[in-house]
Amino acid sequence: MKNKKIQNAFYAQSGGVTAVINATACGIIEAARSRPDKIGTVLAGKNGIIGALQEELIDTHFESNASIQALRYTPGGAFGSCRYKLKSLEKDPRLYKRLIEVFKAHEIGYFFYNGGGDSQDTAHKIGEASKKFGFPLLSIGIPKTIDNDLAMTDNCPGFGSVAKYVAVSTREAGLDVLSMAETSTKVFILEVMGRNTGWIAASSGLAKDKPEDPPHLILFPEIPFQRPLFLKKVAETIQRIGYCVIVASEGVKHESGNLLSASSEKDAFGHTQLGGVAPLLSQWIQSELNLKVHWAVSDYLQRSARHIASGTDVEQAYALGRVAVDFALAGKSDIMPIIRRESSSPYRWSIGEAPLSCVANVEKTVPRTYITLDGFNITPSCREYLSPLIQGEDFPPFQNGLPVYARLQNKEVSKKLPPFEF
Repeated sequence: MKNKKIQNAFYAQSGGVTAVINATACGIIEAARSRPDKIGTVLAGKNGIIGALQEELIDTHFESNASIQALRYTPGGAFGSCRYKLKSLEKDPRLYKRLIEVFKAHEIGYFFYNGGGDSQDTAHKIGEASKKFGFPLLSIGIPKTIDNDLAMTDNCPGFGSVAKYVAVSTREAGLDVLSMAETSTKVFILEVMGRNTGWIAASSGLAKDKPEDPPHLILFPEIPFQRPLFLKKVAETIQRIGYCVIVASEGVKHESGNLLSASSEKDAFGHTQLGGVAPLLSQWIQSELNLKVHWAVSDYLQRSARHIASGTDVEQAYALGRVAVDFALAGKSDIMPIIRRESSSPYRWSIGEAPLSCVANVEKTVPRTYITLDGFNITPSCREYLSPLIQGEDFPPFQNGLPVYARLQNKEVSKKLPPFEF
């Protein structure tokens, strides 16, 4: 390591990755490298916070400037991500003592955690724990979630690119179904992510230029699902224009609040595993309306499609990484840099900050004013909000017809502490 007076930084990625989370990593590492007088080495956690607990720390100084720059256009999580929710300090002080021991051993004074609501909770807990243990650590949470559901920030890095992918896919699939509707498929269903919020489903509405254009029906978690009304709308759409394109959020719920489709399994954050809405809707349409239906689940494709990423999204993800370093060097802690919208047309934005205590575990749902009165589409105000977020293209380099993405060495530093079981 470098001069002991200069502290190292810890950076980790958490939760489901996105097409632009590595752009944030690029911003952080490049900003840190530009200040060698303040920050020693950026150590990345292998597989998120688990890397810190297991003392599996990737030394990014082995990576060339060109490799770090290539992260800006590389999807996935370059250092590995995880779904692991820390319990409170009171319930499991052993975990926090271990983290402090690792940070001390590797002279880490800056903590950057890149993720969604649960991840911001982790950053907040670690910041609070460092104060209680008397360890000088500056903790900064950095927003990332395709769900666009973090509080305080206008939008979340990762969402704009998914929104662009879903809107494009809706338009293209709609043209396919329209071509075949006379003698074949009448209904197409696209299932998109969104546990409790319909931001991704809403973005499909950007594909609609005219009233008869797809999507014809959008199903939001915020709007209780009524099966008879849904089937009636499908039938009416077929009668009116000859085909029907539906975009359904995986988190659509009955009026009772129960999910239309869910597994009995839980993920590591304790969330119910979702999926299966599209085939369920397809079954109902086929059995009750006697129509030919095709369905697709965008799943990981929507969040990894870097080839069609939003230019705005890439720019914001990178900028938030750089500003996070600026905030830390200014002595700020227990905060998250946020995007502030200054105007929608023309689109202007800036970066502010919000306390992690106001962000952690708080979900921002789609406002009712963004959804049409019948509950099946988006309003002009929603379109005004969403449209700037998908603007611009930021293509990766291509070789032999395929995108070329970064592959890092990910060399780990030598361990200094005994193994840890958790």
